Amino acid sequence: MQLRRLLAGPARLYYGWRMIALGASIRMLAGGLHMYGFTVYFLPLSHDLGLSRAATSLAFSLARAEGAIEGPVAGYMIDRFGPRPVMLIGVVMTGVGYMLFSTVNTYLTFLLVYLGVISLGFGAGFMHAPMVLANTWFIRKRALAMTMISGSVALGGAFVAPLLSLAVQRWGWRTASLLGGLGVLVVGLPMAAMVRRSPESMGLRPDGDSLDGPSPSASVQSKGSRRWPFEADFTVREAMGTAAFWMLILATMLRVAGLSAVLVHFIPIMVWKGLSEQKSALLLANLALFGLPAHLFLGWLADYVEKPRLMAATMLVATTALLTLIHGQSELSMWLFTILFTAVEAVFPITWATVGDFFGRRTFATVRGTMSFFYMWGAVLAPVVAGALYDRSQTYSPMLWGLVGLYLVTTALYSLLSRPLPHRRAA
Repeated sequence: MQLRRLLAGPARLYYGWRMIALGASIRMLAGGLHMYGFTVYFLPLSHDLGLSRAATSLAFSLARAEGAIEGPVAGYMIDRFGPRPVMLIGVVMTGVGYMLFSTVNTYLTFLLVYLGVISLGFGAGFMHAPMVLANTWFIRKRALAMTMISGSVALGGAFVAPLLSLAVQRWGWRTASLLGGLGVLVVGLPMAAMVRRSPESMGLRPDGDSLDGPSPSASVQSKGSRRWPFEADFTVREAMGTAAFWMLILATMLRVAGLSAVLVHFIPIMVWKGLSEQKSALLLANLALFGLPAHLFLGWLADYVEKPRLMAATMLVATTALLTLIHGQSELSMWLFTILFTAVEAVFPITWATVGDFFGRRTFATVRGTMSFFYMWGAVLAPVVAGALYDRSQTYSPMLWGLVGLYLVTTALYSLLSRPLPHRRAA
């Protein structure tokens, strides 16, 4: 026990923050090389393989559909074996996948490598596992911890993706992909190897609570909110039997549907509003950059207020952003839309912190993965529907007004959301 406490380092620095730093660093790497990297590879890959933009875009949508199917399995594996082995496997698959990606010469091999190796490893190792770290190591500061991991993706988009773009311009997309894959292995493997499963495995408690006496984390979920005399501990089946589980899924599906539709069509929408492609690309880069302070502010606030009400208020801000985009004509209004719309993605960590509060730590990864199986279909279908609406009317107005309606429904769902009472294990 004394050895474990010494390994935890100085008392002033809770070991859980080291886990958050590792998760955030891995997410930052993934954000720059994969999530924003797909856009960097898009045009040179399409030109080299002779693909239409529709064919190249299909890989993106198929990857999201694959992530929905993979989610429950990845979640179960993380709950069963811990995040470290899953992260190690994910890093190896993603790194080797991008090295193989540099050799593809046909559309079939492109799909096989991107979907069968890269996306599989990325979803489990870089998306699901780091968020489990935040939920396992923290209770009172769960939202802030998840926000730091989730917001690091924006840092990857703002700083790593430009380096990738520079490599593509200087050496070509194949060399850049090879170097990116090597970078994932060299940087990602040591970080994943340092991950620890839980505070209990280190002789610690969540949030750094004292080992002597009862843990305050178990009795107070967040400051400034209602006190609960238990830490939730739902099984997956029990969670699926609650109204809160399905309300969260529906609200998240509608929210990510709007987010995906706007992100995929962001530059075409801005060009439709009268901006040049260069200015539209600048706005897209700033959407990623502005996302970090939005994540941090809302994540800090979420630990002091009721999370569902905060998410409802945030979706009203997103609705205001869409109305600004619809009615605005000046470049200034497009900047205002970009700043306000960052709130949509900043809701992600608050959602997962709410899931942790509602259903507990023990089966969090499986519950999260099961939820992703349902809500990710919104991200798969929305960009396609948005494109079809534009092709039919030659305007984005119907799509944007439809998103306003979806986001008002989302606001109502979050407003009505309440914590489910446990079936068992109440203290």
